[in-house]
Amino acid sequence: MTLSDPARSPVTLYDTTLRDGAQCEGIALSLDDKLRIAHRLDALGIPFIEGGWPGANPKDGQFFARLQDEPLQNAQVVAFCSTRRVGRSAADEPMLVPILEAETKWVTVFGKSWDLHVTEGLQTTLDKNLETIADTLTFLKGEHRRVIYDAEHWFDGYKRNASYAVETLLAAIESGAQYLTLCDTNGGTLPHEIAEIIAEMRSKLAHQLGDDRASSLQFGIHAHNDSDTAVANTISAVRAGATMVQGTIDGYGERCGNANLCSVIPNLQLKLGYDCLPADRLPRLTETSRFVSEIANLAPDDRAPFVGRSAFAHKGGIHVSAVRRNPITYEHLPPETIGNRRRIVISDQSGTSNILAKAQTFGLELDKTDPACREILQRIKNLENQGYQFEGAEASFDLLMRQALGQRPHYFDVRGFQVHCTQHGEATSDSLATVKITVRDRDRDRDILEAAEGNGPVSALDAALRRALTTLYPEIEKFHLTDYKVRILDGNAGTSAKTRVLVESTDGFQRWTTVGVSDNIIDASYQAVAEALEYGLLLCDSNSAARND
Repeated sequence: MTLSDPARSPVTLYDTTLRDGAQCEGIALSLDDKLRIAHRLDALGIPFIEGGWPGANPKDGQFFARLQDEPLQNAQVVAFCSTRRVGRSAADEPMLVPILEAETKWVTVFGKSWDLHVTEGLQTTLDKNLETIADTLTFLKGEHRRVIYDAEHWFDGYKRNASYAVETLLAAIESGAQYLTLCDTNGGTLPHEIAEIIAEMRSKLAHQLGDDRASSLQFGIHAHNDSDTAVANTISAVRAGATMVQGTIDGYGERCGNANLCSVIPNLQLKLGYDCLPADRLPRLTETSRFVSEIANLAPDDRAPFVGRSAFAHKGGIHVSAVRRNPITYEHLPPETIGNRRRIVISDQSGTSNILAKAQTFGLELDKTDPACREILQRIKNLENQGYQFEGAEASFDLLMRQALGQRPHYFDVRGFQVHCTQHGEATSDSLATVKITVRDRDRDRDILEAAEGNGPVSALDAALRRALTTLYPEIEKFHLTDYKVRILDGNAGTSAKTRVLVESTDGFQRWTTVGVSDNIIDASYQAVAEALEYGLLLCDSNSAARND
């Protein structure tokens, strides 16, 4: 098998997040969601963005109409459809009318490659299926559209009936397809099979068309992840000569998903030298991944390769010590190249190196001989033994460090709180929280007693704390709780089990997470919520000081 030369083979990226990715269980994108994602992909430098199937549902038709008023700056938006139905001509096919009305330069058409699908799915003959491919592509070409032909189930079809699978490609080639995309629709093919089948296919096409014509063909790969090999299959196809890669941001897609472009792109560009994205756009990859997951209302995968929050996180003390000396000891590439960052994780497995490195990320300079180092380390290990976890609660860890160093600001003290819940029938209830706090106001301590209602005890407690503090600290109005996670630490203890609460907050620009632990879920929540407000005020002071400097 002849492998492609990266220097002569730029890879064209084709994103199908808005169509194939939107078929992922749990994703429901609105029209505005799709538009926001499309413009973000355009800014990333993706050359082809598949927008959906016009006519399949009102939203997809509206999407293409809106893009005519809000056009992309660089990318080509692509309409998607199937070949025309058996028994009618493409010119008389109603399904193709909204495809043309979408007014895209490019149209992707999928057709059947697997004889099983032709005879049992379409319930027609193999020859008539070839006619549907040829007629549809010829019609669209006559309407001045450029066509990408997606050969659905191509690898399964090739394994069962190789000669017919190649015939479907020949029908598309002779009808004017500018790209042939080989689809592993069931996601069951393995990387070595991808390479072998593509090599055989290229040989068969060269025999049919001649070497010169066959060598000029542009073909792509569309891999699903049912065998957890979609990224590997995509890389294998590119090395075997594929010049177009179809995939989705974060690997979203039906069943187990599609090839994850957030892994495909850095592997091809940074490891193998293929030209995928403009070099100045590659550092936007991580933020694009997190933007899409935010819009899709799915939690980002912290353990995702390259773009995950944990992708460059170091926890073991030996690892941290080595990374501080030379990052390549435990990092396969600099995280900044794809817009991620190195993180030093603090836990009961931490050593002094973790504490020193972590302090630096918060702008705190420590020396390993400083007694505070050992104090912080011991404090962490004691707290984690009680159930605290600082890996995902860096704001609480920052406050802990500042406490040991005598640098923790003193904004308020909570003297006590009460929460009352009232049940109204079976379905509704409300909560009332009362808090008493002490604040430093004009060089004197002042006690404040406040109460507030909420749709639950934590909501009421949060509202009461805010009401008590907002007069003195109006910036608190900008803080919002964005996530609330509860973990039962010892299920065997029943209702007396310890509970760990993680609270994520934002001021619209920065995010921070705090933690609380108690055998009382309300107390654990209070700890996390109070520290979230405290840390938000600390960030405000730090930002104000930076602006003044």
